[in-house]
Amino acid sequence: MIRAFTDWLDDRVGYREIISEALFERIPGGARWRYVWGSTLVFVFMLQVITGFCLWSAYSPSVQHAWESVYYIQNMMFLGNVIRGVHHYAAQFMVVLLGIHFMQVVIDGAYRAPREVNFWIGLILLQIVMGLALTGYLLPWDQKGYYATQVATRIMGAAPVVGPQVQELVQGGPTYGHHTLTRFFALHAGVLPSLLVVFLAVHIYVFRRHGIKPADEVAAADELPEDNGLFWPDQILKDGVACLGVLGFILYLAVFHEAELAAPADPSEAYSAARPEWYFLSLFRFLKFEVIDHFGLAFGAIYVPGAVLGLIALMPIIGWSKTGHKFNVAFVWMLATGVAALTGLALFEDATNVDHQAAIAEAERDSHRIKELASGPTRIPVTGAVTLLREDPFTQGPRIFAKHCSSCHHYNGHNGRGKILKEQDPEDKKKMLAAKPTAPDLGNLGSREWMRAILVDFENHFSPVKNARWFGEEEGIDPADSEMTDWSGERDALVSKENAADLQAMIEYLVSLSGRTDIELDAAMIARGEDLALNGEWTDSVTTSCTDCHDTLGEEFEATGDGNGSYPDIAGYLSSEWLKAFIADPGTEQFYGDRNHMPAYAEKLTEEELDLLVRWFTGDYLKTEILDYGQSGNH
Repeated sequence: MIRAFTDWLDDRVGYREIISEALFERIPGGARWRYVWGSTLVFVFMLQVITGFCLWSAYSPSVQHAWESVYYIQNMMFLGNVIRGVHHYAAQFMVVLLGIHFMQVVIDGAYRAPREVNFWIGLILLQIVMGLALTGYLLPWDQKGYYATQVATRIMGAAPVVGPQVQELVQGGPTYGHHTLTRFFALHAGVLPSLLVVFLAVHIYVFRRHGIKPADEVAAADELPEDNGLFWPDQILKDGVACLGVLGFILYLAVFHEAELAAPADPSEAYSAARPEWYFLSLFRFLKFEVIDHFGLAFGAIYVPGAVLGLIALMPIIGWSKTGHKFNVAFVWMLATGVAALTGLALFEDATNVDHQAAIAEAERDSHRIKELASGPTRIPVTGAVTLLREDPFTQGPRIFAKHCSSCHHYNGHNGRGKILKEQDPEDKKKMLAAKPTAPDLGNLGSREWMRAILVDFENHFSPVKNARWFGEEEGIDPADSEMTDWSGERDALVSKENAADLQAMIEYLVSLSGRTDIELDAAMIARGEDLALNGEWTDSVTTSCTDCHDTLGEEFEATGDGNGSYPDIAGYLSSEWLKAFIADPGTEQFYGDRNHMPAYAEKLTEEELDLLVRWFTGDYLKTEILDYGQSGNH
């Protein structure tokens, strides 16, 4: 019955002839491993198509929901992370395989007559694949893709005559936004794959018309038909093994190294960590050369690559002679070496660039943090995932600190965002030195270490003020002359063995004033510390209390602005209310009065910014496992 059906089907459509034509092709010189690259390319493209359809079923091409849909795919959809990983890494492999296939074609001379048309079709396919890589980069609508793709659209705008029009057409308007995403999605999922299928079909047809180009045409011409291998099963076995190897490696990467998803795109937030994918890094680095930059973006990004591509397109003509072929092979090797060298140089420079590494660290921090927030109790709000980061003290606190506070204070030695601040060497103007802080480092604000330094090492704790330009011009502002320094000058007594428990209790009490819930405290020690702070009855030698100067200690903090101007109000010291009042105006009599040199931020910061900064200082945010630039996320 099966035989009758297959005979009927063959009579109607002639499938046996089609299969015979497709499978039983003669391969001059026999099957070779070096012939597998074209088949692996087609295989990887089919992987892209299959996984692309799976991703398409859950993807939402809108600014409001693109990142959120990719997050859903990556973290909630069954095997979504594997599917996206396969799609991501298959795209990388496609570029690698294209490079290998192109090199093989040129070295073997398979671009020469009568195969020159197929070579030109291959160049078109190469550009379509690079277009797919470029358009796919934007679709997650994360910070990395958002800012890297803007560079590509600006390059389009630098093209002569029609550049601005092409840029606006691709962007979907004069600005970069929702229409940019939808157009890139249309190109990535519709236009470019359709073009690739059409040109790939033509490419394979023309390839089959002329057959495989043997490495030794003279020897192949002398071979008898029975000496030639067959596509089935000889070459297909090798192709299958190669495709299986590629699939295994892609699956390994997809399972054990998930595709990256950076923080949601936020046009209001600068992103200095943005870099193109590795296969565009050579062009990125090429544009940074001073001589190339001198001639402008169009010269480096359009004219030079255009000239290289034009020369490659002329290879079938140049390669008519043996000398021309040798030139083409040498040119391809030089081009590959140059691309590899520029890529390596770009990677090396980024790896040794402290500021760039700090930006990468912050980007990774945001990437992990958004996942914590998205899986937190509030999930993703209707306003989008980007709102989670904008309203997160752990994310925004360092940014606000870097902008408003880091000119005087450091945070664990940096600007709050992991960047080491620099200043010009006064002796050598070309040399940059690490900037000296002019106020205490706030990296451990409110911790036991901070409180201990206040009590027993006040002079050194506030010694950074000696770096300020105004230091020494006014009386009463030298930490060495402070009454607090005099009190902590009894350091030997404070840190004595007899007073060790009392000192720890005092520290525990001062830490408790902040009302923080992220530091585990000892209630008994707090009670003992409060008694010491208010009454000053230490075990040995020390008899003074904190209330001798700070008479409101032990009371609820109230921002009145009133005080004696000599001793700052430390009721609720470093609590949210205290910090907000202090940062808003530290020059009131309630704090430092006439001795104050810190600007008032009541008008420099919005209420939302002040709240985010203070909540970051006090650890009032969703708990995190992320390292906060040298400390645990919750100190």
